[in-house]
Amino acid sequence: MSQGLIIFLGPPGAGKGTQAEKYSELKSLAHISTGVMLRDHVENGTELGIIAKDILERGDLVSDDLVISMLQERLKEEDAKKGAILDGFPRTIPQAESLQNIGEEIQISSVVVFEVPEQILIERMLARGRTDDNEETIKQRFEVYEKEVAPLISFYAGDNLIKIDGVGEEGDIYSDLTMKLEPYLK
Repeated sequence: MSQGLIIFLGPPGAGKGTQAEKYSELKSLAHISTGVMLRDHVENGTELGIIAKDILERGDLVSDDLVISMLQERLKEEDAKKGAILDGFPRTIPQAESLQNIGEEIQISSVVVFEVPEQILIERMLARGRTDDNEETIKQRFEVYEKEVAPLISFYAGDNLIKIDGVGEEGDIYSDLTMKLEPYLK
């Protein structure tokens, strides 16, 4: 039996995490955020977590191979048996390519792209009131997204790419998401 993955892409503040959480509950899928997964490994002192902690303490980025190893382990957990939503991975073309090589039992069911204009994202993120959310850092994150993540939309272009308008009421966006994803889930 193949395990279906749904990839959520979109700029910071587009609502990916919120929608992934709601949809994963509805369909009993694992919601896998690579940031949370990485922190869990570090906090729990796993073999991979010890390696990651050393890298992070040096101020370096964790390698794609290490993240893929963590993801492979995570996908073996009970809650991921029916499938999972990947939130925050892949972030680059090399990560997407390594995800394709993760194993035959894992199939990408669909790729969901949340589209939100930059000005609305800036307003949303400033309203969150996080200490690291100021206009300069938000614009920097958006530039990184445009440079690294946006090319993934072309990489995944095809029948299983779904675009969601991320502007509007949370419930309306969720309704659009569930309607558009339904044909991809068996």
